[in-house]
Amino acid sequence: MNDFGAGRIRDQVILLARILLVVLFLIFGWRKLTGFEGTVGYFTHGGVPLPAVAAIVAVVMEFFVGLAILFGVWTRPLALLLALYTLGTAFIGHPYWTMSGGAQMEALINFYKNISIIGGLLLLYVTGAGRYSVDGRIGLG
Repeated sequence: MNDFGAGRIRDQVILLARILLVVLFLIFGWRKLTGFEGTVGYFTHGGVPLPAVAAIVAVVMEFFVGLAILFGVWTRPLALLLALYTLGTAFIGHPYWTMSGGAQMEALINFYKNISIIGGLLLLYVTGAGRYSVDGRIGLG
Protein backbone atom coordinates (compact mmCIF):
# COMPACT_ATOMS: atom_id res chain seq x y z
CA MET A 1 0.00 0.00 0.00
CA ASN A 2 1.33 3.43 -0.94
CA ASP A 3 1.59 5.86 1.97
CA PHE A 4 2.87 8.66 -0.31
CA GLY A 5 6.13 8.84 1.64
CA ALA A 6 4.48 9.42 5.00
CA GLY A 7 6.32 6.51 6.61
CA ARG A 8 9.70 8.16 5.95
CA ILE A 9 8.73 11.37 7.78
CA ARG A 10 6.22 9.99 10.27
CA ASP A 11 7.97 11.07 13.46
CA GLN A 12 8.86 14.52 12.14
CA VAL A 13 5.24 15.13 11.11
CA ILE A 14 3.94 13.92 14.48
CA LEU A 15 6.31 16.36 16.20
CA LEU A 16 5.12 19.21 13.98
CA ALA A 17 1.49 18.20 14.59
CA ARG A 18 2.04 18.22 18.37
CA ILE A 19 3.54 21.70 18.18
CA LEU A 20 0.75 23.04 15.96
CA LEU A 21 -1.99 21.46 18.05
CA VAL A 22 -0.83 22.99 21.31
CA VAL A 23 0.41 26.43 20.22
CA LEU A 24 -3.07 27.92 20.76
CA PHE A 25 -3.39 26.32 24.19
CA LEU A 26 0.07 27.51 25.24
CA ILE A 27 -0.48 31.11 24.13
CA PHE A 28 -3.86 31.50 25.78
CA GLY A 29 -2.98 29.36 28.79
CA TRP A 30 0.02 31.59 29.44
CA ARG A 31 -2.18 34.68 29.15
CA LYS A 32 -4.63 33.17 31.63
CA LEU A 33 -1.80 32.28 34.02
CA THR A 34 -0.05 35.66 33.90
CA GLY A 35 -3.34 37.56 34.00
CA PHE A 36 -5.09 35.27 36.43
CA GLU A 37 -7.25 37.91 38.13
CA GLY A 38 -8.40 39.15 34.74
CA THR A 39 -9.22 35.58 33.74
CA VAL A 40 -11.34 35.14 36.87
CA GLY A 41 -13.06 38.45 36.14
CA TYR A 42 -13.74 37.44 32.53
CA PHE A 43 -15.16 34.10 33.64
CA THR A 44 -17.27 35.84 36.29
CA HIS A 45 -18.65 38.29 33.73
CA GLY A 46 -19.35 35.41 31.35
CA GLY A 47 -21.37 33.55 33.97
CA VAL A 48 -18.96 30.61 34.22
CA PRO A 49 -19.75 28.60 37.36
CA LEU A 50 -17.05 28.77 40.07
CA PRO A 51 -14.94 31.22 38.04
CA ALA A 52 -11.79 30.94 40.19
CA VAL A 53 -11.85 27.14 40.01
CA ALA A 54 -12.64 27.29 36.29
CA ALA A 55 -9.66 29.63 35.78
CA ILE A 56 -7.35 27.19 37.59
CA VAL A 57 -8.65 24.33 35.45
CA ALA A 58 -8.18 26.43 32.30
CA VAL A 59 -4.58 27.29 33.21
CA VAL A 60 -3.71 23.70 34.07
CA MET A 61 -5.34 22.27 30.94
CA GLU A 62 -4.21 24.88 28.45
CA PHE A 63 -0.73 25.71 29.66
CA PHE A 64 0.55 22.75 31.65
CA VAL A 65 -1.16 19.95 29.71
CA GLY A 66 -0.22 21.84 26.55
CA LEU A 67 3.45 21.82 27.63
CA ALA A 68 3.28 18.11 28.43
CA ILE A 69 1.90 17.33 24.97
CA LEU A 70 4.47 19.64 23.36
CA PHE A 71 7.26 17.61 24.94
CA GLY A 72 5.43 14.32 24.43
CA VAL A 73 4.86 13.39 28.07
CA TRP A 74 1.91 11.05 28.74
CA THR A 75 0.69 12.09 25.31
CA ARG A 76 -2.08 9.58 24.71
CA PRO A 77 -4.04 10.08 27.96
CA LEU A 78 -3.42 13.83 27.99
CA ALA A 79 -4.57 14.15 24.37
CA LEU A 80 -7.85 12.50 25.39
CA LEU A 81 -8.16 14.70 28.46
CA LEU A 82 -7.47 17.85 26.43
CA ALA A 83 -10.01 16.71 23.83
CA LEU A 84 -12.67 16.44 26.55
CA TYR A 85 -11.68 19.83 27.94
CA THR A 86 -11.89 21.33 24.45
CA LEU A 87 -15.35 19.85 23.99
CA GLY A 88 -16.45 21.38 27.30
CA THR A 89 -15.06 24.78 26.35
CA ALA A 90 -16.86 24.57 23.01
CA PHE A 91 -20.21 24.19 24.76
CA ILE A 92 -19.50 26.58 27.65
CA GLY A 93 -17.53 29.23 25.79
CA HIS A 94 -19.15 29.28 22.36
CA PRO A 95 -22.91 28.66 22.72
CA TYR A 96 -23.80 29.97 19.26
CA TRP A 97 -27.31 28.51 19.52
CA THR A 98 -28.17 31.16 22.16
CA MET A 99 -26.98 34.10 20.04
CA SER A 100 -27.85 36.02 16.93
CA GLY A 101 -26.14 38.25 14.40
CA GLY A 102 -22.39 38.74 14.34
CA ALA A 103 -21.89 37.28 17.81
CA GLN A 104 -23.58 34.08 16.68
CA MET A 105 -21.31 33.77 13.64
CA GLU A 106 -18.19 34.35 15.74
CA ALA A 107 -19.27 31.76 18.32
CA LEU A 108 -20.24 29.30 15.56
CA ILE A 109 -16.79 29.58 13.98
CA ASN A 110 -15.03 29.14 17.34
CA PHE A 111 -17.28 26.23 18.32
CA TYR A 112 -16.38 24.31 15.18
CA LYS A 113 -12.71 25.24 15.47
CA ASN A 114 -12.82 23.51 18.85
CA ILE A 115 -14.44 20.49 17.22
CA SER A 116 -11.66 20.42 14.60
CA ILE A 117 -8.98 20.65 17.30
CA ILE A 118 -10.60 17.66 19.00
CA GLY A 119 -10.12 15.74 15.75
CA GLY A 120 -6.39 16.46 15.85
CA LEU A 121 -6.15 15.47 19.50
CA LEU A 122 -7.91 12.18 18.78
CA LEU A 123 -5.44 11.46 16.00
CA LEU A 124 -2.62 12.19 18.43
CA TYR A 125 -4.19 9.74 20.87
CA VAL A 126 -4.13 7.06 18.17
CA THR A 127 -0.63 7.79 16.81
CA GLY A 128 1.10 8.56 20.08
CA ALA A 129 3.84 11.16 20.51
CA GLY A 130 6.31 9.63 18.06
CA ARG A 131 10.03 9.20 18.37
CA TYR A 132 10.82 12.85 19.17
CA SER A 133 9.23 12.90 22.60
CA VAL A 134 9.69 11.86 26.19
CA ASP A 135 7.19 9.07 25.56
CA GLY A 136 9.30 7.91 22.61
CA ARG A 137 12.41 7.82 24.77
CA ILE A 138 10.76 5.59 27.38
CA GLY A 139 8.95 3.33 24.93
CA LEU A 140 5.46 4.86 25.03
CA GLY A 141 5.81 6.86 21.78
